[in-house]
Amino acid sequence: MVLTRKQCLEKYGSHYQIKKTVASGDLFQIERGLYCDQQEASALEILTAKYPKAVITMDTAFYFHNLTDVIPDDYYLATPANAHAIHDGRVRQIFVPAAQFSVGVEEMQRQGIKIRIYNKERMLIELLRNKNKLPYDYYKEIIGNYRKRIYDLDTESIQDYAERFPKKGMIEEALAKEVF
Repeated sequence: MVLTRKQCLEKYGSHYQIKKTVASGDLFQIERGLYCDQQEASALEILTAKYPKAVITMDTAFYFHNLTDVIPDDYYLATPANAHAIHDGRVRQIFVPAAQFSVGVEEMQRQGIKIRIYNKERMLIELLRNKNKLPYDYYKEIIGNYRKRIYDLDTESIQDYAERFPKKGMIEEALAKEVF
């Protein structure tokens, strides 16, 4: 389990006790300000602890929702538009306007880790909004998987989400043509 320095202070009481626990081999420092009770931790667990307010989106979310079998090279994290830039080689940061940032956020268990991720309905909107930025085959694979799962989706939420985003008309037209 990955712990932040703050969580370690609450658990061990002082910086001295943290250093002592690390020296004894019961706790491992995996990155600056991050500790783990095991010698190694997954990148997902580290990034979730390091950026607790970020939301998993785009390629990573499509993969975690089983909409594609393409394993992304990087973790795509959405942050509010006014957030600091993330300087981490494992992360592709996407800045989202504050009004749309919390739309469709849910918690999911992945690899035994609780993560914040956009739900399938929000990701359908993101797919349609970013259609021209994605490789054609990749887009077709994901849209095809959405068609197969249309009855599992909350269409009311999709319509509500579409209203909240720019290019509302284009999104609704694409929904009608390609999904519904």
